[in-house]
Amino acid sequence: MKQIILIIFIFFCTNAFTQNETWFYLVAKDSTVNPIFMPAEGNLQYAGNNPELKQIFSKYKIRTFKKTLKNAKKENLNKTFFVIADKEFLLEELLQKSRNIFISGQIIPKEQRKIFEPNDYGLTSTIGSNIGLQAHLDYLDFLEVPKAWYYTVGNPNIIIGISDTGLDTTDTDFAGKTKIIRKSIEGGHGKGVASLAAATGNNAFGVPGVCYNCGIYSTTYGDFKNLDQLLELSNLGVKVINCSWYSTTRFDSAQEAVNKMFENGTILVVAAGNKNWQESKNGERLYYLASYDNVISVSSAMYKYKTVEENVVKSEKGFRYAENILGYVGRTMGFKDNDISKPYIYPVSVTSLNREVDILAPSTGTFLYGNYLEKSDLVYDTNEHTSNATPLVTGTVGLMFSLYPCLPVDEVESILKMTSLNIDHIEANKPYAGKYGAGILNTGRAVEMVFDMFAENEVVTIENQKFSRWDFKLTSHSEVLIKNQEFTENATLNLTSKKRIVIAANTILKPSETGKIQLKINPNLERECELQLRDPSILDD
Repeated sequence: MKQIILIIFIFFCTNAFTQNETWFYLVAKDSTVNPIFMPAEGNLQYAGNNPELKQIFSKYKIRTFKKTLKNAKKENLNKTFFVIADKEFLLEELLQKSRNIFISGQIIPKEQRKIFEPNDYGLTSTIGSNIGLQAHLDYLDFLEVPKAWYYTVGNPNIIIGISDTGLDTTDTDFAGKTKIIRKSIEGGHGKGVASLAAATGNNAFGVPGVCYNCGIYSTTYGDFKNLDQLLELSNLGVKVINCSWYSTTRFDSAQEAVNKMFENGTILVVAAGNKNWQESKNGERLYYLASYDNVISVSSAMYKYKTVEENVVKSEKGFRYAENILGYVGRTMGFKDNDISKPYIYPVSVTSLNREVDILAPSTGTFLYGNYLEKSDLVYDTNEHTSNATPLVTGTVGLMFSLYPCLPVDEVESILKMTSLNIDHIEANKPYAGKYGAGILNTGRAVEMVFDMFAENEVVTIENQKFSRWDFKLTSHSEVLIKNQEFTENATLNLTSKKRIVIAANTILKPSETGKIQLKINPNLERECELQLRDPSILDD
């Protein structure tokens, strides 16, 4: 009996620490600060020589204390720590009593702690152990991919098709999950694309793809007229196919092939092209496959720096410009009257925007795994290539199907757009309005919406977008809340909920004669299958 009581007590204490623990970021005065800890009785014990820190840390149970690039501003790189401890007061005490060592900190709210990181997540890892490549994957943080991984890391039965240059099935990040359907020419491009979408994660090697437990089928590219190799993948049960090739010629036969794949339940995610604003005739020129109906067309946008001021640099000729600023549709920008409060985007750094683009995703700054395989260098994309943005969307769709394999194919694009980041308010984007889709991909929110739709006890939230076009369809088994949201002009919304639909403040549902709003309650809705969660206990959160 005593032994049973002891076991229960130990479990209770461990669980209590997990439930009540505090997560926070801590910024040191300089990059040389790196307190030493050693494992001790399931926690960490300070092993350094600073008596002040020793006295402070001795009062707390510390589970994690590590440097991270996550949430670190440019000036705080290599100075930011991620900490998990049993009491929130540790942060306050460090800032009060060790001001010569630590200068600022930030508590991480509980709702932001619903994340999962594999052990090869790179330099921005927090709860992950980071024993893969020491690569900077901050674009996955921006997309909130760890939030998506909280629900699912992919399903081997969900197959992602890669229509590109060939893959190496013996490479550790592709082995055991990749099948060559048609052999393609050799080259690093396909490997880089496949890595972004679905490279194996949590294997202490390389870097993880977005849908890292999904399978991969590889095929050739081209055949703009009939798309035979893509139809072949669709007929084999592939759920989403990634394409990075394009032409200016439209074929009716290709549209018919796309429609057939869509009827099969296959989503095509296609790069919008790599022509700048002038070359694409100010967004009037369309590129195919991306511009066909029933295709998700992807172009690139920036993500890295939160404000223009964070990354103002000088050219070799002494001109000031900014680069890779969050939400901007072009990579670089200048300043009117040399005033940094008046940025404008250089059109040459805007890639293939047009009315058929559906969504944007990061490209500049993405890790080039194909280059690493060929040259063993850690290199990142310095341009705005849409072929690196596209597999991030492809991997997101893979996660959505992995979480709920019965997800209706005609609701995937609606979810991606409804959960995207609205960038209409950015003044520098306004010359490109109507040509950059719904905004920037958010993988975490998209996957979370799928969870909320089918968990039944959650609330699906549609918010913060202004849609004046496109056809939206959503079927939710949970309550739906619409707030700070607009569906106007030519937009249509076909929304069915098993529970109530709440229309909250700042919502405008005002379509024109060509638009339509249809809201329905159907208490008899039944799920076609069950959620496939990474951890089934998530339903109890």
